[in-house]
Amino acid sequence: MTEFSLHRALPVAEVPEWHFDTDVVVIGFGAAGACAAIEAAEAGARVTLFERNSGSGGASALSGGEIYIGGGGGTDAQRAAGFEDTTEALAAYLKAAGGPCADEAKCDLYAQHSLAHYNWLKAQGVPYRGNYLPGKHIEPVDDSTLIWSGSEAAEPFCDIATPAPRGHVIQHAGWGGGRPLVDILEARTRDLGVEIVTDARAIALIADGERIVGAVLRIDNANHFVKASKGVVLATGGFVFNEEMRRKYCPETFKLSDPIGDKDDGTGILLGMGAGGDAIHMEQFFTTCPWTMPEPHAYGVFVNVAGQRFINEDCYHGRVSRYAVDQPGGKVYLLLDCAHFSQPLDIANMRIAGTGETWAEVEAELEMPEGTLSATMEFYNRHAREGRDPLFGKRQPILTPLEEGPFVALELDFHDSYFSFFTLGGLRTNIDGEVLDREGAPIAGLFAAGRCTSGLPAWGHGYSSGLSLADCTFFGRRAGAKAAQT
Repeated sequence: MTEFSLHRALPVAEVPEWHFDTDVVVIGFGAAGACAAIEAAEAGARVTLFERNSGSGGASALSGGEIYIGGGGGTDAQRAAGFEDTTEALAAYLKAAGGPCADEAKCDLYAQHSLAHYNWLKAQGVPYRGNYLPGKHIEPVDDSTLIWSGSEAAEPFCDIATPAPRGHVIQHAGWGGGRPLVDILEARTRDLGVEIVTDARAIALIADGERIVGAVLRIDNANHFVKASKGVVLATGGFVFNEEMRRKYCPETFKLSDPIGDKDDGTGILLGMGAGGDAIHMEQFFTTCPWTMPEPHAYGVFVNVAGQRFINEDCYHGRVSRYAVDQPGGKVYLLLDCAHFSQPLDIANMRIAGTGETWAEVEAELEMPEGTLSATMEFYNRHAREGRDPLFGKRQPILTPLEEGPFVALELDFHDSYFSFFTLGGLRTNIDGEVLDREGAPIAGLFAAGRCTSGLPAWGHGYSSGLSLADCTFFGRRAGAKAAQT
């Protein structure tokens, strides 16, 4: 009896019969899979899309529906708000946000075509109100479009690229715009005649020599062999729910307790690796604690257990959180004065660890050595009054002295506070979504997009909201189009 494995492609000679015969197979029905299917179908290919759940969704449907868009002089929402966003500035920011993991070719290509991608999304029926919402937000609570969604206006990024807000959120009242975004993309795939098979779990790829020619899907407790004459597109998400893979590749995530995803067990990554694909930046992950809600908390100061600052707090909330998790002692503190304190969100599970009429009293309540936290805040406040942050370059208006007592220290414990997280590493792909082997050569017939690849959101310390959906929708389209041409 033939045994199937995620780690080894099944030789085509061992296929007993074909249950499906199509041009392009797409595995995964989130935003990446839907966009791949749309482009492949529009190119004239017969497309069959398989989803292990009973309907579309994936991590995309759990998101806020925010897509990182700019360049080309600016979108209609950017221009209406008075922001001119150049392609060069967008590309420079994407490369800086990708840090040592940045794929410069992908950054340049996305920057060049970002505005056209925005128009493509609207052509699929994705609605945008078109207004700008100033301030520090994780997601709009109304149906606003444009927000600052990264570290664009903070050091070092603001000195690398002219700042502009680029988070474009689907018109949707309240949080959770990812679900209606996926619904719109699903409707488009159905209109194009894509065959959709749900409750189908991928268990192996099928190879004819060096070429991937199909996949084995488990449907109704039986194995089904699927022939793909042009290519297979993997769009199966990351590996945040695969503890074995996390321990092997991304052990830092075990400091945290709140993974985010939907069946993100690394299946697509393992399938790709089993076919000879290279997996890169597997140690990278995103994390955030909703410490900027309520918004006045964004004016606070972070210190580690030694009472030392470690980041310019005016940058993106996820960048702050990711640097926080790097600190020793299993926790950090958010320092606030009376003018900026409000009760934290219950979901954040941030407790008051110390209070005092002076920062020295807070220091004592936290049982820190005398002259540590108090010296940090004396230095910070003295320079904040001058509008400077000589240590980290924090900028006004977020840069403000914390001098109105009483004072408070909120504790963010990595394990017990709400630090949501997901993985960023995955299959190495080129700009057309072709899966690459360790030598950098494409694996014939195999494509991938979304979080099962290492794409635009490649570095946890530089993540910006909207990069994942930008990456999966744009490069999902590229993968589908290329597969249809093969």
